[in-house]
Amino acid sequence: MPVTERIGVMGGAFDPPHLAHRALAESALRELKLSELRIFPTGQAWHKSTALSPAADRLAMARLAFDSLPGVQVDDAELRRQGPTYTLDTLQALRLARPHAQLFLVIGADQARSFERWHGWQDILQLATLAVAEREPAAGQWHNPAWGSVELIHMPLMDLSATEIRHRCRLGLPIDTLVPSGVCDYIAQHGLYAAHS
Repeated sequence: MPVTERIGVMGGAFDPPHLAHRALAESALRELKLSELRIFPTGQAWHKSTALSPAADRLAMARLAFDSLPGVQVDDAELRRQGPTYTLDTLQALRLARPHAQLFLVIGADQARSFERWHGWQDILQLATLAVAEREPAAGQWHNPAWGSVELIHMPLMDLSATEIRHRCRLGLPIDTLVPSGVCDYIAQHGLYAAHS
């Protein structure tokens, strides 16, 4: 019998992608023993109240942040979808394309705390195993036993926020130690997040 593919799914606005996102991808690949990790920059996120940067910029930055990692593929499926973007739709499409794969939804502990507010969260649990990044001393306080088996991903403590990075850009402060170098260059070349943009 062939070995089951283990595919991770990691979504986010990636506005911009930062070093904690990359560290999570690396940890997920290693700790979950993934054959593949699919990165999905979100389209029109149903839960985001603020406007996102253009999809083309976020896709380009995600590719710069993640493409050099073996086994990682940046996927633009959510950016091409019309209307609100739901993780459930992405997982259903992936399940149709890869019916025998074991799917893992890679999220942070902050996302796990609000997971039961996600669209179709119970259906998500039928499609994928949650894989939650633990970055804080209060490990596991978000867990609901009704979710079934949950994989833990151990992460270094990295206090990074895309909101803070955008704020630093508006103030003209350096971000080169917060984002992958290619992303830093892209932001500078395209004037993203500058005070005048």
